[in-house]
Amino acid sequence: MNRSRNIRSVLPRELEDLLLRNGHPAYRVRQILHWLYARRVDTWEAMRNLPESVLRILRENYEIRPSCTAAGQAIRAEDESWKWLWQLADGDYVESVLISAHPGRTGEVARRKTLCVSTQVGCAYGCVFCASGLDGFKRNLTADEIVGQVLAAETQLLAPDSENRSERRIQNLVFMGMGEPLANYDNLLPALTILNADWGGGIGARRITISTCGLVPGIRRLVQEPHQFRLAISLHGPTDEIRERIMPVNRRYPLKDLIEACDEYVSGTGRLITLEYILIANVNDDPALIRPLGQIALRLRAKVNLIPYNRVKGLDWRRPPENRQERFVRELEALGVSATLRREKGHDIDAACGQLRRFVKRSAHPVSTNAAP
Repeated sequence: MNRSRNIRSVLPRELEDLLLRNGHPAYRVRQILHWLYARRVDTWEAMRNLPESVLRILRENYEIRPSCTAAGQAIRAEDESWKWLWQLADGDYVESVLISAHPGRTGEVARRKTLCVSTQVGCAYGCVFCASGLDGFKRNLTADEIVGQVLAAETQLLAPDSENRSERRIQNLVFMGMGEPLANYDNLLPALTILNADWGGGIGARRITISTCGLVPGIRRLVQEPHQFRLAISLHGPTDEIRERIMPVNRRYPLKDLIEACDEYVSGTGRLITLEYILIANVNDDPALIRPLGQIALRLRAKVNLIPYNRVKGLDWRRPPENRQERFVRELEALGVSATLRREKGHDIDAACGQLRRFVKRSAHPVSTNAAP
């Protein structure tokens, strides 16, 4: 028995086993899941069609409470990106960013909305351009804290008078927020199962992307998973020299090992990989790097997503000029690589994950925001 465990970390098989051992029918599980994910209730008393004997068992074994709450209003960018700072039950903070997708380089507004979700408080991997790890690593998020960011964001996006608490407002998820998802594998996978299931978040597996800085063992574990989740590699450099300069993880898992693991993933699952490549001026934007990047992409049959660097306060890195960004994507395409250049998202609200949390931790002032959804 673990009373401190949030019920939104629990999968249906565990609930069913608990109820059956205590003489209750399995169909009660469907009722519980409906209250948790369709009605999104936060008290046992709100589960009105459950007998007291079932509620007593649930109370004895689990807690039911919001896993995270908004620490102030959401911040809105000019491009309709949104950023939330969530406060966890232990008082620490994580962030989520909602991005309204624009297809390719055209700048057209799209209806599709993607939520970038955190998986850890802080990060241990020390990518030098990233705000998430500037204050180090604190802990992994539990499954319910991962799921809770999605449920809370969708709830905040609903109209105040909406009675349909299960309405889908987020179509895609990417686990590219604070932390390294594959370093929290044992909490990540149950959370993804819940978010994907028709009884849970109802978000298709192919609309859920796991992004990793290159944890080779985690990539190999994903090969064995039955779900069709997508995989993105935060590459950011096509040579060991470049990656080691900006991504310490490359010393443990150099490019040769990473590419071999990606080969195994593609051949073992039949699913394609996206290579994320943040363009940083005078670091990895040299045209001489286009060909080695293209060779990696062609070997893996991977798409390359070029992302101009999103400024982080306290760091000196800069994004390249637009003409240099455009050259990079054009020459990749000329090599036969599928490549996109992401238009600026959330630059005016410091949307790079970790910045708002770091500001709040270092400031005695409350969260300052400019709008609510």
